[in-house]
Amino acid sequence: MGSSLSKGLMVGLKTTWALGKVIFPVTVIVSILQYTSVLPWVIDLITPLMAMIGLSGDAAIPLVIGNFLNLYAAIGAILTLDLTVKEVFLIAVMLSFSHNLLVESSVAVKVGVKLWTIVLVRLGLAFSSAIIINLVWNGGSELAKYGMVPAKGEQISGWGSILLESVTKASFGIFQLAIIVIPLMVAVQIMKDKQWLAVFSRWMAPATKALGMKENTSTTMAAGLLIGLAYGAGVMIQAVQEDGVSKKDVTLAFIFLVACHAVVEDTLIFVPLGIPVLPLLLIRLGVAIVLTAAVAFLWNRADLAKRKETAYEH
Repeated sequence: MGSSLSKGLMVGLKTTWALGKVIFPVTVIVSILQYTSVLPWVIDLITPLMAMIGLSGDAAIPLVIGNFLNLYAAIGAILTLDLTVKEVFLIAVMLSFSHNLLVESSVAVKVGVKLWTIVLVRLGLAFSSAIIINLVWNGGSELAKYGMVPAKGEQISGWGSILLESVTKASFGIFQLAIIVIPLMVAVQIMKDKQWLAVFSRWMAPATKALGMKENTSTTMAAGLLIGLAYGAGVMIQAVQEDGVSKKDVTLAFIFLVACHAVVEDTLIFVPLGIPVLPLLLIRLGVAIVLTAAVAFLWNRADLAKRKETAYEH
């Protein structure tokens, strides 16, 4: 047990350091951008697109903030706006697919997934799902009734205060990452040493196989589903390095997880907004299954065609 604890602790510290080097500067930069003309410029840029997906121009505010920052910041922005139930639901669906884009995409790159793949999939799912829902859903025209209204924070002014707040926010983010990742890596190490993960992998094998992945991808999938991309990245990185997860399987796993990760937290967080959260969860899960299975099928077909071509040449 002592060996498992010490090894898990070291892995947790190394993982926190590796992720912190990505998360800290991104958080600082984005936090500072909130007080510049950059975010308003981006909001003005995408406002004309809002009408195409059934949203008012104001909806661009939580969408941009949510993609640059996280769901909590986006919800804070939503609570300041008069939006219909349908608009809030559309924003929730879009942000479920593409929130915290900079940090979580950087994490994906750390695991070995191409940046353009993750960004394209997340933004593509966000906008295509909103367009489809807007076309098929004619209800939700009543104003959303929010279950809570956050207290307004003290207005910050001056670059010194802005920089201090940004660094403090980033530092707290790393601390939060550490208190989640380090115990998690210790627990994972104990489960590995006791062969519990091997049993779990066998249980998950039918599901991962149905989605076109090998059973050693199950740890990566479980971490992302329950904890999320950013906090589950520690387990994912270790699984890729130690379990021999192939580049194809980790890419398929991340395609699934960008559509459906942190399913408990990212679903319940929208409850106070007065929208139906069960359809939100089912949409995410259904899209993740269909998209991953389709990509796996096409990938396998392409590999098969390549092998036949190589065999023919020989």
